[in-house]
Amino acid sequence: QLQLVESGGGLVQPGGSLRLSCTASGSTLDYYAIGWFRQAPGKEREGVSCISSSDGSTYLADPVKGRFTIFKDNAKNTVYLQMNSLEPEDTAVYYCAADPDLFVTTVQAMCDTGELHPALGSWGQGTQVTVSS
Repeated sequence: QLQLVESGGGLVQPGGSLRLSCTASGSTLDYYAIGWFRQAPGKEREGVSCISSSDGSTYLADPVKGRFTIFKDNAKNTVYLQMNSLEPEDTAVYYCAADPDLFVTTVQAMCDTGELHPALGSWGQGTQVTVSS
């Protein structure tokens, strides 16, 4: 069973940067699409960025385009979310999720819906990101 652990969250001032890590164990990520999602207090969960292992395609949600980057290190079995020019509106708990590429139509669809295969999809426990002066 694939297990995901997020790290790298914390408190940062507006305009600052953080790099979140999503490290997998129990299976290689080579056959998974991986997404970063976030949920702020009182708001619904939203997809931030997703990446496919099968074709390398990526998706970034409009609020983070030009500021965030998603990339994967196969040797470390880890997916990263580089977050630059952080804004207070980015404050949220950030979760990573993985779903077998076989069941992912597009990475945009994965990010838009957050729906994973009921038996084979996995979520991490989340890491808090707070952007405040």
